[in-house]
Amino acid sequence: MSDSLVIIPTYKEEENIKSIIVAIFALKKDFDILVIDDNSPDQTANIVKELMKNFPHRLHIMERAGKLGLGTAYISGFHYALERHYEYIFEMDADFSHNPRDLELLYKACDKDGNDMAIGSRYASGVNVVNWPMSRVLLSYFASIYVQIVTGMHIKDSTAGFVCYRKKVLQTINLDRVKFVGYAFQIEMKFTAWKFGFKIKEVPIIFTNRTLGESKMSTGIFSEAVFGIIRMKFRSYFKSYVKVA
Repeated sequence: MSDSLVIIPTYKEEENIKSIIVAIFALKKDFDILVIDDNSPDQTANIVKELMKNFPHRLHIMERAGKLGLGTAYISGFHYALERHYEYIFEMDADFSHNPRDLELLYKACDKDGNDMAIGSRYASGVNVVNWPMSRVLLSYFASIYVQIVTGMHIKDSTAGFVCYRKKVLQTINLDRVKFVGYAFQIEMKFTAWKFGFKIKEVPIIFTNRTLGESKMSTGIFSEAVFGIIRMKFRSYFKSYVKVA
C-alpha cells in the first residue's frame, strides 16, 4: 500500500478512465487510486473493475447510486482515505485535464517542501490553460479574482480541482459540515484550510481541456460559487478555527 491515494470521481468516463489509471500507475512514485463512480450509464465502472484484476490492492472503486455531486464524491473519498491511514490524499479529474506526471510535483510540495496542501494552479504563473474557449478562460480567471476579494485568500486558482492534502488537513476540517456539492466545494475546502492556518502552496501546472468525453460544467455550478462564497465568508465570522493537535 502506498502512502498516497488519488481520488478520481467519474460519470461517463469510459473513453478516459483506463488511460488515466495506467498513466498514474506508470509513474515512478507509487500512488493508489480510488475511483468514485456515480452510476455511469456507460462502461466506466466495468472498465475499472476489470483493471482491478491487474492492480490488486492499488486500484479501488466506490459505486454510488447516482449523480450526487462532486463535493459529496470527494467527501466520501476523504473518509475512505482517512480510515485507511493514507498520509497524502489527492483530487484529480479523469479526463487528462490534469497531467498525471504533475501528481509527483504536488507530492513533492507536501512531502519534501513541508506544505500541508498543494494546489495544481492554472494561474500561479500567468494563465496556463489549453483548448478552453476564451469566454471560459475569462470566466474562470475572474471568478478566482472574485474569490480572492471576497475571502481575503491569496490563492490565485481557488476553483482548482487538482489538489494534494496532508492527512492532518482532512482530519481537522469537519468534512460532514462542508456545505457545497458543486465546484464551489473546491473553494470551500481551500478557504477552510486557509482559515485553519495550514501551509498552502500553489504549484504551476498546464491545464488542458478534455479531448474525449463530455464536460460536466453548468451555469448552476457557477451560480452556486458566486452567491455561495458570500454566505461562506459570512458564516466564517461565527466559527472557531482550531487545529487538531
